[in-house]
Amino acid sequence: MSHPSIGLIGGGRAARILLGGWQCAGVELPQAVVCETDDATFAALVAAAPEMAVVRGDAGQAAQQAVVVLAVHPPQVAEAAGSIAGQLDAEAIVVSLAPKVTLAKLQDLLGGFNRVARVIPNAPSLIRRGFNPVAWGDALDDDDRQTIRALLRPLGELPEVAEETLEAYAILTAMGPTYFWPQWLELAALAQEFGLPEDDAWHALRAMTIGAVEMLTSSRLSAEQVVDLIPVKPLADFEGEFRGAYRSRLPALFDKIHP
Repeated sequence: MSHPSIGLIGGGRAARILLGGWQCAGVELPQAVVCETDDATFAALVAAAPEMAVVRGDAGQAAQQAVVVLAVHPPQVAEAAGSIAGQLDAEAIVVSLAPKVTLAKLQDLLGGFNRVARVIPNAPSLIRRGFNPVAWGDALDDDDRQTIRALLRPLGELPEVAEETLEAYAILTAMGPTYFWPQWLELAALAQEFGLPEDDAWHALRAMTIGAVEMLTSSRLSAEQVVDLIPVKPLADFEGEFRGAYRSRLPALFDKIHP
């Protein structure tokens, strides 16, 4: 199907994930106009998605595209929104990828422009395995929403959620991989030291991780019964530290990003 032109305010990690995921999915965009002032960052974006029609432009040029994505962190949203306020096409849709800045606040920053949505993307969208919750502004009708659905569904799951849950998703799904990647990398490295070929180690780790999560969520057993299935727990002495790290860091971060 045909897709709208995209304007990206910001060409960093979030932009790389989106464009790389669209490339992986074979999505053909008329063009993606990227407003990014840093030469190295823009070069990295182009290198990450060499098959996409990416052009560099200023905020005004990005604002003239059909879908304009604010791909910046919360502290930069006000500046990014201000740079396009008053320059948007009346039928454009603005999508913010940042937590903390509500739809109502976003509309204020855009000078009253109300055709807005918020998405919390996550990194596996790069390989079409993303989980990207979206909350809609009231001014978007079903045709508008279908435009965004068609853009984002090739990247993975696109649950439509209440706006007040987005920051919880930011902690759980956007930042979630960072809690586990160091552990998985270390475990895979140890498996190879113990004699497994690299491909076999990663295949086993992937299967184990998916199966273990599904055991907790899909079996008829309680969490306690699932945990009790394996008698040998080599890291049991450290479980308190793991849980303590979650409890000491994540609630404070949630409070910081919650509107």
